[in-house]
Amino acid sequence: MILIVDDRPENIFSLQKLLELNNFAVDTASSGEEALRKILKNTYFLVILDVQMPGMDGFEVAEAITGYSKSKDIPIIFLSAVNLEKRFITKGYTSGGMDYVTKPFDPEILLLKVSTFYRLHLQTRELHDAQQKLREEVAERKAAQEALYHSLEELRSILESIQHIAFTLNREGNIEFVNRYWHEYAEGRENLPATPEEGPSITECIEKAMASGRQEVLEVCIKPLKSEEYRYHLLSMTPVRKDNVIAKWVGIFTDIHEQKMMNQLLENRVSQRTEELQRANRDLAASNHELQQFAYVASHDLKEPLRKIQVFGNLIHGKFGTDQQDTVQYLSKIISSADRMNKLITDVLDYSKLSISEKFHATDVNVIIREILDDMELLIREKSADIVVDNIPPLWAVPGQMRQVFQNILSNALKFSATGVKPAIHIRAERVSRPAPDATVDKNGQYCRIAVSDNGIGFDEVYLDKIFVIFQRLHGRNEYEGTGIGLAIVKKIIDTHGGVITATSEEGKGSKFILVLPMGSQQTKQTEQTYS
Repeated sequence: MILIVDDRPENIFSLQKLLELNNFAVDTASSGEEALRKILKNTYFLVILDVQMPGMDGFEVAEAITGYSKSKDIPIIFLSAVNLEKRFITKGYTSGGMDYVTKPFDPEILLLKVSTFYRLHLQTRELHDAQQKLREEVAERKAAQEALYHSLEELRSILESIQHIAFTLNREGNIEFVNRYWHEYAEGRENLPATPEEGPSITECIEKAMASGRQEVLEVCIKPLKSEEYRYHLLSMTPVRKDNVIAKWVGIFTDIHEQKMMNQLLENRVSQRTEELQRANRDLAASNHELQQFAYVASHDLKEPLRKIQVFGNLIHGKFGTDQQDTVQYLSKIISSADRMNKLITDVLDYSKLSISEKFHATDVNVIIREILDDMELLIREKSADIVVDNIPPLWAVPGQMRQVFQNILSNALKFSATGVKPAIHIRAERVSRPAPDATVDKNGQYCRIAVSDNGIGFDEVYLDKIFVIFQRLHGRNEYEGTGIGLAIVKKIIDTHGGVITATSEEGKGSKFILVLPMGSQQTKQTEQTYS
């Protein structure tokens, strides 16, 4: 905006209209005092000032304007129709004027002068803005440099305080700083710690980290200056980023020599112990095989003399036993004992056969159970038992051994039925997610949980572990027949099939045996998998 100062309204009006017609904003003052008041309140880029005015003349107003810090740089054009002498023009310039125009003036010349001052004003303002931005940028750079300096000092202080070898690199990979522990492994900051010929060098580690652009942790061996022994260290190379650009690298060596030596010692001991265990396992396997062969042969050979005892006992009983009552009693005990011995030997043979390798197949247990029920038809009819069997999905099993499992469980369910109570046996099956009795039901599960429940005499669950141990009985021979091997055979078969077995029971309220076995649909099993 332009301020026109003149005591004559007609001069102000004509000049104001000239400037406004050329798109300049104009303000006016009719005295020097009014002009000074407006200059303190407003901002002008040019003052056109009349020399001859009552009160303060133009020279005095110009001196006052240039004396204010706010207005000292505002250009002033003097207009004068009276004071045309050189000394007045000189005074106009010395009092702060930028130009001196005499009246009458050429409007076009005046407009050119005003336009020139306006362009100078714009250029000055742009220059001022540029200078302000430059000052702000310089201040920001200085603050950033100070922050970086403090960060570097803090980083160096931290690296100096840690009890590890530490150093920093610039973005080009040149060492900038090393802490005091560096000098225990290298002579001077420019030299790197020595590494063995067969291991990676420090230079290679640094190049690898810089090539990756991310943190690298590498194992190296370096040698202290006062020792001939290389020590294992972990070299951690970590980039320090500024504005997402790597500004420097921080390297730290961590001594792991003792841990490395201890690990190697432990690995050697583990290797030796593993070899010893493998050798012991081989010896144990050979011993078990010999023991199994012995049990099989011994049980098989025992049957021959036992068979003769049974045959000749029956002959004596039939030919001579009717003559004397005592003889009948004694022969009956001999024959009964021989029968029990025969069953015991048969069970031992069956138990020993479980350790002989057999083929696994996808097995339809439903067919096996139907065959077992057909074989037990007379006993089932005698007991008037109700047996319900739900459909069981295929199992990955040895068919003959599955027959033993369900034969023994169903036989026990019928044998240990309550007196005067009609036996009720129910076999249920469901797919589960894992080999555990409490596994959740899963229609896509790879295991089958089979529950065989009955309403027999049951047992106290305190003896749960005992019932699966060979030759363990919860009842005397006089109460219930048996050798105490049946459930032990079941347990061993389930174990070798990779399954689990348990039971729940309560005396007088029946029992429930729970079996969890792999299913025949498992794709991970080989069709001809064997176990030993």
